[in-house]
Amino acid sequence: MTIAFLFISLFVFMFIGVPIAVSLGLSSALTILLFSQDSLQSLAIKLFATADHYTLLAIPFFLLSGAFMTSGGVARRLIDFANASVGHLRGGLPIASVLACVLFAALSGSSPATVAAVGSIVIAGMVRSGYTRSFATGIVCNAGTLGILIPPSIVMVVYAAATSTSVGKLFMAGVVPGLLLGFLLMLAIYIIARIKKMPAQPRVSVGEWLRAARKSLWGLLLIVVILGGIYSGIFTPTEAAAVAAVYAAFVSLVIYRDIGIRECPRVILDAARLSIVLMFIIANAMLFAHVLTTEQIPQTITQWVVEQGFSPITFLLVLNVVLLIAGSFMEPSAIILILAPILFPIAMQLGIDPIHLGVIMVVNMEIGMLTPPTGLNLFVASAVTGQPLTTVIRASAPWLILLVSFLLLITYVPFISLGLPNLLGMPG
Repeated sequence: MTIAFLFISLFVFMFIGVPIAVSLGLSSALTILLFSQDSLQSLAIKLFATADHYTLLAIPFFLLSGAFMTSGGVARRLIDFANASVGHLRGGLPIASVLACVLFAALSGSSPATVAAVGSIVIAGMVRSGYTRSFATGIVCNAGTLGILIPPSIVMVVYAAATSTSVGKLFMAGVVPGLLLGFLLMLAIYIIARIKKMPAQPRVSVGEWLRAARKSLWGLLLIVVILGGIYSGIFTPTEAAAVAAVYAAFVSLVIYRDIGIRECPRVILDAARLSIVLMFIIANAMLFAHVLTTEQIPQTITQWVVEQGFSPITFLLVLNVVLLIAGSFMEPSAIILILAPILFPIAMQLGIDPIHLGVIMVVNMEIGMLTPPTGLNLFVASAVTGQPLTTVIRASAPWLILLVSFLLLITYVPFISLGLPNLLGMPG
């Protein structure tokens, strides 16, 4: 009865238009009030305790870093470097767009930020070069999902906080899958370009390539600063986020000088707004997870799954279906915080590695960002291009076949996710 009321009330609130964060908080409070021996004071304590979660401090810092990188011209220089590297291939401009998304993803940690930063520059360029607007939009919309798979990833930070797993190992587990997905997207574009005889840009000289690399060097160094600092033990992922924010501000203000001191308050305010929205969702989702835990709901569901005799293969298939459906209706961080406490003990009981589970959930969230009615990347791409949402959905849909195939590959070949962190001997 308690489980039914908790979830039914949550979906009723969302159905009548109550924001997700408020729906999570209200359904939790009502469940405690009507069915639990716990007090409402526990919800207030949990709400404030969320703000003290050290791992979650990485989120506002990564968002601030991404805001400075987007406003400070780093994205444009990365795109120029990507064009100089692969633009001469058949379909080179779309391939360069995917490469630019890969590079920017390693800076921002956010999928919508990657779509906005790269899409606002490359889509118009592709259209001028003879590609259709819908083809260009579909590519950037899908490649932008790499923002939450390639480290640093805000969604991975949320999963680590919800399950007490290693952020560093999660980040390293996302490297190979992220690069593999980027390669698969570029390969698919190249094959389509060869079949349809799409245009190629003139090959740049070695000198021009070196100039593009030199101009983008400060942005590329941030990848080294973040990941190198974490894996060398110089600082924690949370400290790395703070260093990244300071570094991004320094590069934008002092090195590139694309923004001035007067524009800093606007950049900081934009990042603060997004941070507040995200942290409010996280705080209320933590309340929801608190109710799940106090009412022994994860343990009950785990016991039921074990009694049904589900094999790991069957469980992972059901898991993907549930996450794909949830991803169509909810924000990724909220889904992680609601479902991870339920799925985590089941996965442990079935012998599924928690890092592998985290990567599977993140890839599902990537697909969720491309599926209506609440796919964030769809709305961002629509705003960037000025196209109707229905047009963006049609442009993105064909690429979903590739992403779903990639999801199955990641799900049933755990070595892709776990090979690199295990090779490095990283503790879980």
